[in-house]
Amino acid sequence: MKKITFILVILWCLAGLTACRPGNGDDFEPSQPFRDYWFNGQAEISRYSLQQVQYGTRNPGEAVLVFVTEDFLTDKQVKLESEDNPGDATTVLKLNSIRRFVTGIYDYSLYTSVFTPVNTDDFAHSLKVTMSAQDWCGQTYTQLNRRGTGYNVLGRSYFERQGDVEGTIGEAWLEDEIWTFVRLSPELLPIGSTDVVPAAYAARLTGQALEPLSAIGSMTDYTGPAFTGKALAVYSLLYPDSSRELRIVFEKAFPHQIAGWEETYTSRGKVLTTRAVRTSLLRSDYWNHNAPADTTLRNQLGVTGFVPR
Repeated sequence: MKKITFILVILWCLAGLTACRPGNGDDFEPSQPFRDYWFNGQAEISRYSLQQVQYGTRNPGEAVLVFVTEDFLTDKQVKLESEDNPGDATTVLKLNSIRRFVTGIYDYSLYTSVFTPVNTDDFAHSLKVTMSAQDWCGQTYTQLNRRGTGYNVLGRSYFERQGDVEGTIGEAWLEDEIWTFVRLSPELLPIGSTDVVPAAYAARLTGQALEPLSAIGSMTDYTGPAFTGKALAVYSLLYPDSSRELRIVFEKAFPHQIAGWEETYTSRGKVLTTRAVRTSLLRSDYWNHNAPADTTLRNQLGVTGFVPR
């Protein structure tokens, strides 16, 4: 399969369009603490100070993780919005992950959406991942849809080496879904040697192929000084062939909030580490707060809209 560095069109909740509303669960019955946290009409929004590796240096920026549940059609793999829709639906934990950073005169924006069923008994993997990347050179787009025991892949890119790609991926973990499984059931994360499809944004930034690669997963206690939180653990995913490693630091206790992450890889001959450290967290029905006066909530979260000045 060709190396792929394509990615998603942003699925954001815009004023005037159907609002993002959290799901209420289906036949699957999660625990009461889970229902109290995720089915209470609010999303969890975390803002992170970001130092992103690109072009052989660490570049300043910020990241935002938005987690929320919603009802999702398993056949069309889109949000359930009509009461009379005949399709089958399940509740997913959706992650919208936004990274923005500056490289010299110009900037990058990376946006990933992951849709992972809450019912991990019946759904072993995420149903859909989309990712888009924009910088001053051009744009790329990626979409993965779960079909059977694998994924259909659609890629569109401005860059010649990626171009337009359509194909399939066999059974494997997706790096993009590691984030949602941290929140849902970290005990289900792959430990030891396994096949993992690198994150779509990593294909754009590091050149890893968007296909199953050999990886090693591990879980340990976190004891370092960079991240703060209650009883932290770190999940590590190492790709030996490319020497790229992702480390997600999160709280062991439910709801397993993410304190930050690190990502080490080679950029222009230098081994460097991306780091994102959480600066704030807000629970909110943000889709109902889209008036100019609601920028007070944005200020509370500390989101600059781009990078720290």
